[in-house]
Amino acid sequence: MRLVLIGASGHGKVCAEIAKLCGRYSDLLFLDDNSVVKKCGEYDVIGTSRDFYHYMNEETEFFVSIGNHEHRKRIQEKIEADGGVVATLIHPKGFISESIPIGDGTVVMAGAVVNPGSEIRKGVIINTSSSVDHDCIIGDWSHISVGAHICGTVVIGNECWVGPGAVVSNNLKICDDVLIGAGAVVVKDIGESGKYIGLPAKRMDTVCS
Repeated sequence: MRLVLIGASGHGKVCAEIAKLCGRYSDLLFLDDNSVVKKCGEYDVIGTSRDFYHYMNEETEFFVSIGNHEHRKRIQEKIEADGGVVATLIHPKGFISESIPIGDGTVVMAGAVVNPGSEIRKGVIINTSSSVDHDCIIGDWSHISVGAHICGTVVIGNECWVGPGAVVSNNLKICDDVLIGAGAVVVKDIGESGKYIGLPAKRMDTVCS
């Protein structure tokens, strides 16, 4: 089985290593829209994201290894609309409860923990050494950054970013399109999109006023 990754960045290198460690793929290749980039680690960059359809067949899957959620969403949805199969990547040293659903295009990195009763939706990044406790929902295209911790029974909306080392306390709801800064601690529901920082986390324009 071949895996074509779109996005030859540092994030792409990590995703490629996870794919290699999974043992499912005998061939890994990259596409990237920066024409200057010819390699991603040990792997060749063979074209741009627009070329993905050249590689569509029963022996090829795709993975969008781009951190920016808008680009990740746009490219994955294009691949899916054209009939391509989008992979899910889980590092063998991540702990994922057997009972949880994980959406296409999601990556779970080394040292991450996702506990029972949770749901990880489409195109999510569960980054290195982060944790998602029991009965949580992580919405489409969201990113739980390195070392961030989501306590039990939390709902995180679509296209959210939980920064490195941030903590979301239990039994909370966070709406779509929220950025939680590095090291922030969320102790109340967030019902308005925007950037939240501090301990406890507050909307940035409120903090600065």
